[in-house]
Amino acid sequence: MDYHSMMEMGPELDQLFEELVDTCLNSEGIDPGLYQKYDVKRGLRDANGKGVLTGLTEVSDVLATYVDENGTSHPKDGELYFQGVNVNELVAGNAKKRFMFEEATYLLIFGKLPTQEQLDNFVQILGSLRELSGQFVRDVIMKAPPANLMNALQKCIVLLYSYDSNPDDISVENVLRQSLQLIAKMPMMAVYSYYAYRHFRLEKTLLVRPPKKELSTAENILYMLRKDGHFTELEARVLDIALVLHAEHGGGNNSTFTNHVVTSSGTDTYSAVAASMSSLKGPRHGGANLKVMQMFEDLRANCTNVYDEEVLTQYLTDILDKKAFDGAGLIYGMGHAVYTDSDPREVMLKKYARLLSEAKGMEREFQLYDTVERVSARLIAERRHLLKPICANVDFYSGFVYTMLGIPTELFTPIFAVSRISGWSAHRIEELANHGKIIRPAYRYVGEHIDYVPIMERDETFWS
Repeated sequence: MDYHSMMEMGPELDQLFEELVDTCLNSEGIDPGLYQKYDVKRGLRDANGKGVLTGLTEVSDVLATYVDENGTSHPKDGELYFQGVNVNELVAGNAKKRFMFEEATYLLIFGKLPTQEQLDNFVQILGSLRELSGQFVRDVIMKAPPANLMNALQKCIVLLYSYDSNPDDISVENVLRQSLQLIAKMPMMAVYSYYAYRHFRLEKTLLVRPPKKELSTAENILYMLRKDGHFTELEARVLDIALVLHAEHGGGNNSTFTNHVVTSSGTDTYSAVAASMSSLKGPRHGGANLKVMQMFEDLRANCTNVYDEEVLTQYLTDILDKKAFDGAGLIYGMGHAVYTDSDPREVMLKKYARLLSEAKGMEREFQLYDTVERVSARLIAERRHLLKPICANVDFYSGFVYTMLGIPTELFTPIFAVSRISGWSAHRIEELANHGKIIRPAYRYVGEHIDYVPIMERDETFWS
């Protein structure tokens, strides 16, 4: 039974339901002034938008400022570190190697760069864990596939609990085993969920191609998605770089913090990862690149000449004035909670987006993105009277990259999850190893205490 059939309750019940809806909508909400009165950090951010310190981690570091000799903080080009290693250096140091997502995963989880032998052994372990049983594919993935693949992937993760002989053991040893299995299997669960979605919801041909143990995560994703299984080295390497850049981004991002919170309760690995998936699905987090793609589709539909900078400027101004696109007043992909001068992930992904666009004859499309990025940064800074610059974030180019790789939009956010499971696993293990307290922040009650009134004495005038 779907939502619409469930809501076909008949005229009288429909009216009663509408009254319940009105009751919810007519709620006055909490006075915004009370947040300032009680010094509540909304969104766990201070008045300057900086995240409130809630924990300590060694997994990764996100830097966007430097402090001068007078103790004054200044913005700088962003830097991202995995276990103390600069990600830019990590990528540059592997320039002659084809794939490095697995190496970045090893670094995040084990806290050190692997030797060649350690990396080879790690890759071999992941390869041996990739396949899903036919029973799991039949009973879980192919039955009642959701329209949103994030929900499909979440369903797979939750039901893996039933296929685990020791699901509730939260010793580091057992959680490491579960984490490696999730890292290895999530690409297959995501792609197979897409197969099921295409077949059962779009009535397309069902094609299921098993992974190859000898291929990397990036290679396997492209191999399984392509009808002929073919891909170029550049395509696989660009996807591999995207996976590395999305693998981890500090303990304070919404899905990772969710993982810390849920892990601190002592729950099982599958529940913790499913909670992180719920967070990542949101358009303010992992779904942001989809909003960028939708914005560009709207741009093409409503601009007479998308390559005319004056026309683009007017459209982007209309977005900021809430007259265009979704009326939110946001140019998606622009700005970041931490970075100001630049997002290092965006800088690197933009470089590979340019290379891929040249290989595919899409240089003009890349130039459009570059122009929108430049004009948007100027308009937002002018509109908000900002002294500091506004930079594009990694979501600005990731959807464009995935589109050039032929990855369907339904898989954009699941691919993010396939990558971020490495960071979630590292943080979960860190939380368990540190034996921290259950995370339990406080909410201040600002309502009124009222006396209980017997039901026979209540009427509408009493409650109004």
